Amino acid sequence: MPLRRLVLATAVTAAAMASVPAAATPLPDPLPARYAPDAAAHSRPTTAPGGPATTDQLTTAGRPTTTDHLVVTVSGTGIRAHDGTYTVDCHPSGGTHTAAGAACDRLDEVARWGRDPFAPVPRGTHCTMQYGGPATARVVGVWSGRPVSARFSRADGCEIARWNRLVPLLPATHA
Repeated sequence: MPLRRLVLATAVTAAAMASVPAAATPLPDPLPARYAPDAAAHSRPTTAPGGPATTDQLTTAGRPTTTDHLVVTVSGTGIRAHDGTYTVDCHPSGGTHTAAGAACDRLDEVARWGRDPFAPVPRGTHCTMQYGGPATARVVGVWSGRPVSARFSRADGCEIARWNRLVPLLPATHA
């Protein structure tokens, strides 16, 4: 009888785990210091043990010096001012994006704990069947020293949530 309960418990656990969406794809280690859970990581330059400063060495202004550069192409939002191609440079922020600083801050926020802010919705995820409009976006470039090539849409609930997580990098839509 105990073996039968163990088999049943294992089957129930496996079925429950199959319905849970997979976690966001983690970024490889080591992560830059700016993604550390402790904000004190920004207070001084980081150096490799017994070696030269890492790519996260801070400037005298206390900001990391990196070459985070993204090109964002948006179409179908229904708002002419939001459609088009613009650039976003972070650390320090700049580019042709109208809210580059806020976009960089949001990317820093969602990339915490090693999560890839550009990761696609995991296969097998159950999403609500709602349509958020025809808006699409393509983001390419380099973020945190890693290449980025991501596509976004508002085709279902998961894709809408993924899009909304990156506002203001991606424009807010009303659909």
